[in-house]
Amino acid sequence: MSKVSLIPYTIQSVFKETKVVPPGIEFIEAPTLWEKGYYGNGVVIAVLDTGCDSDHFELKDRIIGGYNFTSDDKGDPSVYEDYNGHGTHVCGTIAATQNNAGIIGVAPKAKLLVLKVLSGQGFGDTKWVIEGVRYATKWRGPNGERVRVISMSLGGKEKDSTLHKAVQEAIGEGILVVCAAGNEGDGKDETDEFAYPGAFPEVVQVGSINLQGEISKFSNTNCKIDLVAPGEEILSTYLNNEFAVLSGTSMATPHVSGAVALIIEQGEKEFERRLTEAEIYAQLIKRTASLPVSRRFQGNGILKLKSYVQTISEDENLIMNN
Repeated sequence: MSKVSLIPYTIQSVFKETKVVPPGIEFIEAPTLWEKGYYGNGVVIAVLDTGCDSDHFELKDRIIGGYNFTSDDKGDPSVYEDYNGHGTHVCGTIAATQNNAGIIGVAPKAKLLVLKVLSGQGFGDTKWVIEGVRYATKWRGPNGERVRVISMSLGGKEKDSTLHKAVQEAIGEGILVVCAAGNEGDGKDETDEFAYPGAFPEVVQVGSINLQGEISKFSNTNCKIDLVAPGEEILSTYLNNEFAVLSGTSMATPHVSGAVALIIEQGEKEFERRLTEAEIYAQLIKRTASLPVSRRFQGNGILKLKSYVQTISEDENLIMNN
């Protein structure tokens, strides 16, 4: 069985207290949607990672369920605690609660399905990821909720066909799959770097920029990048009710996953129906701004949500006709 692991990332600082909207979330202009009343309410995002600190005051009210696919805690499926910190950081960027303390996530009223597919050491069998994707696809919540987004800040060098099929099945069920591009970049657009599942053509592959809007030197480049989001010096939740600043495409990915929850909430409220995966993707790409660099670096460009303040129906091209 092939192996998969956390995409290497950098821990820059850890601290006990803060009270701020993280700069990356400001950068993608999420607050402009909050002002219109969109917080990702009711949207379930499955986070496949190292688990989550389920007692963190910013996250405990956001978790709708979870499952452990790893050998941690003797393989107990009910224990999806994070012994690494990475998964907790990703979860906070997506959905840290709005509570006038700590930080706030992109979609602070979304729900998190925590699927632990990597051990505390940050490694795992690809079969754990496959099982996690399939679990997310079939999962139903206590009130019939379904996963709308799968977020994966992980990767491996091998192009596993079974994982690819599982991802395709999830997309077939209307789930948008968002994945990190990887951090093996060399800063050159003429060389390709691939990490899977991010490089599968069906997923949303996310590269990284810094908070000045420049492509991160570590961000993978290839012809399948979909968009870029902040991935350097990202402030989010961490273990033991603390906070940390981390860098990597792992940190860019949850900005996009949370943004998708906002897009789904507004789109479905206005159209009074469920949006398809293709429609959600189209809405996401509408919210990008091009950079003066190769498309192999940026895909469609930087995630920017401010234009989404307009009513979707004001632009006849924003939703594809059924």
